[in-house]
Amino acid sequence: MLSDRSSRSLPAMPGLVQSRPLRIVLLGLGFFFLALGFVGTLLPFIPTTGPVILAGFLFSKSSERFDRWLLGNRLFGGIVRDWRSGVGFSVRAKIIAVAAIVATFSFTVFFATDSAVVRVAMVLLALAIASYVVSRPTKRTPVKQLT
Repeated sequence: MLSDRSSRSLPAMPGLVQSRPLRIVLLGLGFFFLALGFVGTLLPFIPTTGPVILAGFLFSKSSERFDRWLLGNRLFGGIVRDWRSGVGFSVRAKIIAVAAIVATFSFTVFFATDSAVVRVAMVLLALAIASYVVSRPTKRTPVKQLT
C-alpha cells in the first residue's frame, strides 16, 4: 500500500501533450482517423469503431475542444464514451467489426499478395484483431418489456 507521501509523488493522469508541434500532428491524425471512421459508416468494408476510438484518443492528447466535440457528437460520441467508460461494444458492433475484418483480410489474402508468408501473417493478424474485438466487454442493452 502506498503512503500519502509516495502517492503525492506519482505523476498525474496524462493530459494534453505539452509540445505544440506534436499536438498539431496528433490533431491531424485524429481528423484523419475520424474521416476514416466516417467513410466506414458509408462503406461496409472499412471499419468505423477502431478509427473513431483512435481519433478520440488522439483528440484527448491534442485538443480539449475537439475531444469535447467528439464526445458530444451524435454519430460517434457514444462509441468513444462507451470505450472510455469500459462499457464495451454492442453485439451488433462486434459482428460488424468481425465481418469487416474477415472481408478486408480475405481480399488481401486472396487477391493482393502471392507470398505464402504474407498470407499466413495476414490470417494470424486478422485472428488476433478479431479475438481482441470479441474479448472486449459486451454492452448490455436494456430489455424492452411488453405491456
